[in-house]
Amino acid sequence: MIAWKQDKEAVRSLLTGRFQRTIALQMPPLLATVSGVLSTKTSLVRYTDRELPAIALITTKSFQVVPNPGNREPVICEMEPGSYGNSVGLKNPGMEVALAELQQLRQTYGLRALLNVSVSASCAEDFITLVRAFQEVADIIELNFSCPHASVGFGASIGCSPDISADYISSIRQACPECKALIFAKLTPNVPDIGEIALAVVKAGVDGITAINTVGPEVHVEPHSGKSILQNKVGGKGGKSGNWIRTQALSSVRRIREVVGDRIPIIGMGGVSSGADVAAMVQAGADAVGVGSAFGKVHQKQWRPYTDALLADSSAILQGREPSADSATYCQKTRAMVYEPHRIVHMLRHSEDIVVVTLDGNLSYEAGQFVFLWIPGVGEKPFSVAEANPLAFVIKRRGPFTEALFALKTGDSLYVRGLYGAPIEPERTNRAVLLAGGTGVAVLPALAERLSAQGTKMDILVGTSSEGATADGKALLEDTLSRYGHFLSVPDAGVPGRILQSLDDYLTDCADVACYLVGPEKFMAAAARKIRAAGVPDQRILLSMELKTLCGIGMCGECACGDRLTCQWGTFMSYDYLSREAPELL
Repeated sequence: MIAWKQDKEAVRSLLTGRFQRTIALQMPPLLATVSGVLSTKTSLVRYTDRELPAIALITTKSFQVVPNPGNREPVICEMEPGSYGNSVGLKNPGMEVALAELQQLRQTYGLRALLNVSVSASCAEDFITLVRAFQEVADIIELNFSCPHASVGFGASIGCSPDISADYISSIRQACPECKALIFAKLTPNVPDIGEIALAVVKAGVDGITAINTVGPEVHVEPHSGKSILQNKVGGKGGKSGNWIRTQALSSVRRIREVVGDRIPIIGMGGVSSGADVAAMVQAGADAVGVGSAFGKVHQKQWRPYTDALLADSSAILQGREPSADSATYCQKTRAMVYEPHRIVHMLRHSEDIVVVTLDGNLSYEAGQFVFLWIPGVGEKPFSVAEANPLAFVIKRRGPFTEALFALKTGDSLYVRGLYGAPIEPERTNRAVLLAGGTGVAVLPALAERLSAQGTKMDILVGTSSEGATADGKALLEDTLSRYGHFLSVPDAGVPGRILQSLDDYLTDCADVACYLVGPEKFMAAAARKIRAAGVPDQRILLSMELKTLCGIGMCGECACGDRLTCQWGTFMSYDYLSREAPELL
């Protein structure tokens, strides 16, 4: 284990040695992740540290004293290519859980990069609690000053007032005089003069400044429906991030540098997506440059070459040379978050809690991919596509969104965005067992079609929670799946996962068989154990990890499966990978 505890002066010496302006302009820029993007979970912090050496400073999401579920989806929208509205609502697991995870990370893994822990609160007392807690694991603690000040009669964010911002810093300094981490203030741009706020917090004793936070908020309207996309308690208003705030970010950093002088380190961010943007931020006054929303335009498989190119291009520009890595080419030039309107043409009730919704139109997709369904004013959720032409989805009643979906009628509008994820690339085997629990059956038609094209013989087993059949007397998707091989549907009949009792009959010869599992995690884990015991190799056991996701484009990190985002890699992961990188899911 690499020792991770450092006293404040050792960290300060390291940082000031790297952040001095005269040095910063002569060395390769320091790249950072930003709060709420990419490094949002400890597994992704570790991934960033190990796989993205161009990143020198890793920033966590903003943690609060108590858990915060955040806003209901949608929480991110893309209004122009690379320009986003966001209203995540500071979703986080709370101080206790976050601290335990970071302590575990520090005790078992030696971070190469510096760790910047972002914290958020609406009163000085909570900030003090957070600083005291996280100082043991952080190199920097970044104070998110965009929360409303808690005092009666003050509705604006903390960072909108130089006096209140300075009071917060003074209170924290008095309460934590020997803080082991550097303290940075993250400032909002939504003020008449951000330089005034910056000067106030510097005089109060802050070690550095991060700028800027999101611009706005404002309402982001979807053009087909005319409705606000984001879902929150403030009428759908959301901050702006990405390309459309780049000019304001540069101006803000330039103004901060002008008033605080050369000795205060600044982490500059806002709309950075190319090496030229990094260089411009450094020239404006930043000592480290945060890259955030741009990762939503680059596939995770390309994050390493992309960040390497950012560093190479920006270094060349700052040294007066022609950049050669062409970092800008890695970013997708079209919008990835577009809602397409569809009409419901049929609602087939399979049971009291399951309905098959058929829409007009079609969609070319493969197993491992998914889309979001959106009902304006209600929310959105990710779903696998059950049928391509016409477009159909299997929906199970689970909560407010699916309740609203169940209430829709033929002729009503439903919006689709996506595809997200990646197609499964199955190994060629003579035989395959496809096993699904409940509405996981929706994933099987595309998978069966792909395997059939490879000449694979299939046994298709489906466990259901209800006894009933569809209106035509058939099991859910029975007609479709029976075309590809032997089909068996077994109701639970009071025994959850009863279909697993039939699984052994299909595992008698495992010399050339692969198994594909879909359904609840506990169901898949139990099935995988039986399959392994029968002799099927771990790499031929594929589980569809349909994890919670908020954005679908690689920004939020919610769908992290080990160090892979399912919205980027696709939902199917081998047992071999899961046991190594995400054993907690098995």
